[in-house]
Amino acid sequence: MVLTIKVPVKEANKIKNELMKDNNLSDKYKVRLENGFVFFPINNKPKKSYNKYKLVNKKIETIKKEATSLKEALSKVLTKKELTRVKTAYDLIGDVAILEIDEELRNKEKKIGKVLLDIRKDVETVLRKDSSHEGVFRTQKMKYLVGEKKKVAFHKENNIRLKLNVEKVYFSPRLSTERKRIVELIKNDFKELENNTKKKTKENILVMFSGCAPYCCVIANNAKDMVNKVIGIEINPEGHKYGLENIKLNKLINIGLINGDVKKIAPKLSKLGTKFDRILMPLPKHAEDFLEDALMLSKKGTDMHFYNFLHEKEFDNAKKTIKKACIKAKKKCKILNLIKCGQQSPGVYRICIDFKVM
Repeated sequence: MVLTIKVPVKEANKIKNELMKDNNLSDKYKVRLENGFVFFPINNKPKKSYNKYKLVNKKIETIKKEATSLKEALSKVLTKKELTRVKTAYDLIGDVAILEIDEELRNKEKKIGKVLLDIRKDVETVLRKDSSHEGVFRTQKMKYLVGEKKKVAFHKENNIRLKLNVEKVYFSPRLSTERKRIVELIKNDFKELENNTKKKTKENILVMFSGCAPYCCVIANNAKDMVNKVIGIEINPEGHKYGLENIKLNKLINIGLINGDVKKIAPKLSKLGTKFDRILMPLPKHAEDFLEDALMLSKKGTDMHFYNFLHEKEFDNAKKTIKKACIKAKKKCKILNLIKCGQQSPGVYRICIDFKVM
């Protein structure tokens, strides 16, 4: 039995607000409606101002609280020791959730997947990472756990939709904020030209390692008035295929995609005299190996965005690498910014260094 205060329906909202204000409305039990009266479960006997209402002991249903986090929900199916090994962070690409599960918990992986499926109503499929990112294409094997059996997802971000096979194409939903940041830089640079009464020129942009074209689509769609053309180069045929689909999916016309190796494509573009106003290099590992190719396609005033995974004590090394590459290419540069775009492990971050060719 639960202590309640009996209130006529017509006065229920007023009394509810007063009880909440006094922190006296119980959150453990449901409110009950019966014969024209509302019975509010309360924590303590109310103040004298409630004297005209009767206090009644009632049988009332408890409120079943749903787990708000994966770890909280897993506490019901895993031991305390097992919980210490759970990695609660996961990637969500469209309605496909991708977990990382330690070897010691593989015998419970389907249970873990089912729990995630239960607490996230927007998840249809749960997969587990079955390898690290491998090979030239940076792809990752996935094991199906529970839900709808599929590996193709439709992902929404920054006013666009992306279709991709999460096992055959490298894609990081965690870079959504970074993609938005690049769009804002393009817009701000364009406005700066307007304020300086200089001739407004739309940018030609190169995205190296463009994958299924997330950067291309986000830029082309959200900065369409500031961009003339976005060119993406991707070596993975599957990534290129989905990139072409995503251009159509978003009804974009100012994107051109090239399927090939940057090392082979860049010299060909350079021979044609192609230069870009902005070049993105979203390949965190070994991007320094492509600085020469990027600089080959730059001109005075080109904005460059160089990505890398580095320990915070080594951030200056990336700046030195850029300056060394510019000296070799007989070009000057100015470091504009260093942005942390995500954390890989303690002290190790995905960073982006913005610099301008002078």
